[in-house]
Amino acid sequence: MNRLSPIRVGSWLAAVAPIFAFHAIAASPPVTTASLLGEMTNLAGMAEFPDPSYTCRQFSSYDRASKSPSQDWFANGDCGQYLRIEENAGRHEFVMMDADGPGAVVRIWSANPAGTLRIYLDGAGTPALEAPMDKLLGGTVPGYPKPIAGEYSRGWNLYFPIPYARHCKITSDQGKFYYHVNYRTYPEGTSVETFDAAKAAALPRPDLTTTPSGGESRKVATTLVPGQPFSMRFDGGMAIRGITLSPKADDLTIALRAVLLRIRFDGTETVVAPLGDFFGSAPGINPFSTLPLAMEGGGRMRCSWFMPFRREAEITLLNTGNKPLELSGAIETAPYQWTAASMHFHAKWRASWDVPTRPMIDWNYLTATGKGVFAGVSFAIDNPVKEWWGEGDEKIYVDGEKFPSHFGTGTEDYYGYAWCWPGLFTHPYHSQSRCDGPGNYGRTSVNRFHIIDRIPFARDFRFDMELWHWHERCKVNMAVTAYWYAAPGATDGFKEPSSGDLTVRPMPEWQVPRVPGAIEGEKLRIIRVTGTADPQDWDGTSGGSQLWWHAGMKPGDTITLALPAPKAGKFRVRARFLSAPDYGIHRFSINGKPARGPIDFYHDKVRVGDETDLGEFDLREGDNEFSATIEGANPKAVKAYMLGLDYLKLESEIRGSR
Repeated sequence: MNRLSPIRVGSWLAAVAPIFAFHAIAASPPVTTASLLGEMTNLAGMAEFPDPSYTCRQFSSYDRASKSPSQDWFANGDCGQYLRIEENAGRHEFVMMDADGPGAVVRIWSANPAGTLRIYLDGAGTPALEAPMDKLLGGTVPGYPKPIAGEYSRGWNLYFPIPYARHCKITSDQGKFYYHVNYRTYPEGTSVETFDAAKAAALPRPDLTTTPSGGESRKVATTLVPGQPFSMRFDGGMAIRGITLSPKADDLTIALRAVLLRIRFDGTETVVAPLGDFFGSAPGINPFSTLPLAMEGGGRMRCSWFMPFRREAEITLLNTGNKPLELSGAIETAPYQWTAASMHFHAKWRASWDVPTRPMIDWNYLTATGKGVFAGVSFAIDNPVKEWWGEGDEKIYVDGEKFPSHFGTGTEDYYGYAWCWPGLFTHPYHSQSRCDGPGNYGRTSVNRFHIIDRIPFARDFRFDMELWHWHERCKVNMAVTAYWYAAPGATDGFKEPSSGDLTVRPMPEWQVPRVPGAIEGEKLRIIRVTGTADPQDWDGTSGGSQLWWHAGMKPGDTITLALPAPKAGKFRVRARFLSAPDYGIHRFSINGKPARGPIDFYHDKVRVGDETDLGEFDLREGDNEFSATIEGANPKAVKAYMLGLDYLKLESEIRGSR
């Protein structure tokens, strides 16, 4: 398993004291850059419906072929899709966002930021913010430092809020990249002060690593005996503002899934989740640190969600396992005056077991009715193969939308990283706290919390995530905890977890997949080569590797490999190759006889291809010469002329041959 690299936060911050909105404000002040920066750490403000109200939607590069559930709903060409291309000062500008205000941009993400990003506000001909996209999203532009911006496991995120009074347009002068832009739209007439880079530079940046503390504290010290519930009750108008617990058990991984947490606020049960999953990662203790939730390597778990109530609250823990769990810690509370804007905190969990990867489905994270604000999810998956499990896009529907107002580009993109990268990371708003490996095999746990990019809903909310797995014939286990706030009377679609759900199911032991009869390319002896060829690990290949011919080549160059035959005779030769943006067009021969081809191996992503019939050949017993010669490259390809050979295969000897 990869080790967790802690986030580094320098001394660039002048700390902003967290704002705790314990009572309603009589009149809504103007929306400004400063007020939005304050919201970035204001967990108490999450519990009150926004005033002024707004919608939160997303522009993205999702595949425009996806029109409806009956028309290319799982189309996957999610790169390089834009609203339009404009000519401006002699350059092309690819338009990512074009929206009327009043509003505010609250998140920009990319997997491969390219060109100069320009943000035009209120119809101005010159951008209010202009910078190289990778530097701005990467946290190296002065004034937009980490963790407000930064790259995490190859995903580039900018969370700096950019308000505008009338209009916002965002462009880049290079194309072919993935992107999300999350933004708010306020009601017409809302007072919004448009972002000014010079004024914004003078504002203190919020310390996203600092969580609320203080208030009254009630100690927790108990042993949860199987089958015996433990409860704590709180009376009077107040809020739970912090829960810190340190668990001890023979097997914490099993125990934290077996203990069921329930919380009732004012007579309504709004929290039902396994204890470990509730704290943002599962199964077990997986270190990470975000603004609302955290786990430490020693086992300490922290929750900083703000949970107000009018009359009473009751926390109940039930150990459904067969061994005791010790808990120590504290629950912090603070006085709170309930108002018409106040909402209860909700957290619910669901799991699905042995879910086949085909046909593709939309797997529901949350369906809720009523008035509320969506605040995020934590997600865990058991993946029995190395291949990538998260090609699927998020689809979020608000207040009866027929088409999602958030339509993403990949599961890892939603969680703020990219390229199915297995590296662990932690950030105040999102993390990948577990990825067992090799590759994406095993258990993975990720989360994302919507704080500045929270999503209000007036009537209903639905969040689906596509299950789009590279492997077409395997089964996965999935579990999600959704977090949201809602006014009294809200409902949701979660079912009561069964005792069978509150388990950690064993992972099958990893075995390298091999195609029967394959002669692995990476095992073949190289007779002659121009340039460099060596094995490369790659998911989805037979044996987990390919032979990669990748450096120092040009058209006309050849690689020759020793192809062993068990005896002399006529054989049909099949092969499986990989395709990629920098792979070439190649022709093949065996013992000097041309094979079928040439074959173009260009693809806009690295892809393991289908088996290719190269033809029939007379082979001698022992080594034969299999050669590949560079013919050229596709016009769309990077001219590196590479070749990836997964395997060769000799079909059974053709009858009648000698």
